Amino acid sequence: MFSVESYKGTREENYQLLIKQLSALLEGETNSIANLSNASALLNQFLDRTNWVGFYLMEEGELVLGPFQGLPACVRIPLGKGVCGTAAKQMETVRVEDVHQFPGHIACDAASQSEIVIPLVKESNLLGVLDIDSPEKNRFDELDQKYLEDFSEVLISFL
Repeated sequence: MFSVESYKGTREENYQLLIKQLSALLEGETNSIANLSNASALLNQFLDRTNWVGFYLMEEGELVLGPFQGLPACVRIPLGKGVCGTAAKQMETVRVEDVHQFPGHIACDAASQSEIVIPLVKESNLLGVLDIDSPEKNRFDELDQKYLEDFSEVLISFL
């Protein structure tokens, strides 16, 4: 049974606890949709100042909406388009301080101001991306990126 934790440590300690929670939550489960669903719910309750947390999954050469927390979203994103498609095509994290300054940004939620997208790569294969939006400009920094990439690595081991 999952219970909401009170994150009282430093940001680093809180992220480390989050990653331990993820491992415990997913331990023994082999269904990818269930694991992605729980991962998005866990991140949503952990992160503050965000308005969308979820996944887009590779399917027939494009990103298709997967499990998420937030308002209804764009269903399909071509590789190389928007922040998600760019991160997927480059297979590297893209952190955007102001989405309105990102060429070709796809506005699924008009409230989004900043975004971070982490590609999910397993054995050189792109599985999809973790996409997190915030209604606040410059919401994500290097520390968020490091620990969200660590979170994604743990998640990938359960996919």
